Amino acid sequence: MKILAFAGSTSRQSINRKLVRHSLSFFPDNDITFLDLNDFEMPVFSVDKEKSDGYPEYAHQLLSLIEAADLVILSLAEHNGSYSTAFKNTLDWCSRINGKVFQDKPVFLMSTSPGGFGGGNVMAAALSRFPKMGANIITHFSLPSFHQNFQEENGIVSEELSTLFLTAIDEVKNHFATYP
Repeated sequence: MKILAFAGSTSRQSINRKLVRHSLSFFPDNDITFLDLNDFEMPVFSVDKEKSDGYPEYAHQLLSLIEAADLVILSLAEHNGSYSTAFKNTLDWCSRINGKVFQDKPVFLMSTSPGGFGGGNVMAAALSRFPKMGANIITHFSLPSFHQNFQEENGIVSEELSTLFLTAIDEVKNHFATYP
């Protein structure tokens, strides 16, 4: 299976990137593309820029990576109750090329934050919006209080949250066992 994985953040210390990396450890025998939004930096979207310059090559490249994937694993950072600016900008450019950005691909959607809500606002926004953009969300998982509930060497340390996470991983695996 070809997996495209990334975090909706450009922070070099992104906790969402750490959560994505952890999730990938449960898919060891797959073809994984783990991308960094920093490698897809685009100008701030505007219709004027779109008209004068066309679409950034990085938007085309990201859409091609999504098209080639069997599964998208994405963990969203929450900035002021919504998507990070970098992710939103990327989404805006890609959606101008193809309104179905996710191209009906299965998506394992995650979020985490240092606070107790675990990126719940951005998760709610994505659960509402992404299906309209062609995301077939298989399951989702939010990890609250990242620094208390996650250790890089051990993963999710809360037994209750680890159980919820592993259930989500099983849902993804079962999706592909049932629907090749």
